Amino acid sequence: MAARVDHLVTSGTFALDGGEWDVDNNVWIIGDDTEAVVIDAAHDAAAIQTALNGRTLRAIICTHAHNDHIDAAPALADATGAPILLHPDDLPLWKQTHPNRLPDGYLTDGQVLEIAGTPLKVLHTPGHTPGAISLYSPALNTVFTGDTLFQGGPGATGRSFSHFPTIIDSIRHKLLTLPPAIVVRTGHGDSTTIGAESPHLDAWIARGH
Repeated sequence: MAARVDHLVTSGTFALDGGEWDVDNNVWIIGDDTEAVVIDAAHDAAAIQTALNGRTLRAIICTHAHNDHIDAAPALADATGAPILLHPDDLPLWKQTHPNRLPDGYLTDGQVLEIAGTPLKVLHTPGHTPGAISLYSPALNTVFTGDTLFQGGPGATGRSFSHFPTIIDSIRHKLLTLPPAIVVRTGHGDSTTIGAESPHLDAWIARGH
């Protein structure tokens, strides 16, 4: 059976720079009936484990290390034995949330992970955070962009560890070069496509966010 994408929304708190915000996060599960990976173990390890429905969890892949995307990762890893994978440039952020638990492995630009016979290519897309990554799957006609690219523009860059020119560079060179029909599955909110977003890059640059 071919890999498929399952979607779960979990709710919790995003905390950074002394502020806190209530957020809903997209949790993406890629796999078949026997094995899967989770992209961003947000808020509720038990709900994610329920959604796995008995499948073997091969990895917990973090698009970046803001707390709302990684807060449930250690509990899910402990429950399933799956390794937590993160880009090393986000270790300073990771340690703010989990000072006593390091990730189990590190992601690199161009690395290819495979689940249920389906390759997932790691794209280092910094800007929202230094170690932000996207996962591109031509076979599934999708790219998982975390908080780098949303419907309507780039992820936020107004807080520590973020940089607007860097996220624009990542979007321009790593994401908008993908085929227009590729579905963009985001860290929060609705999905979109590369083709729907690419005409608006200059407007985002002009507005500065």
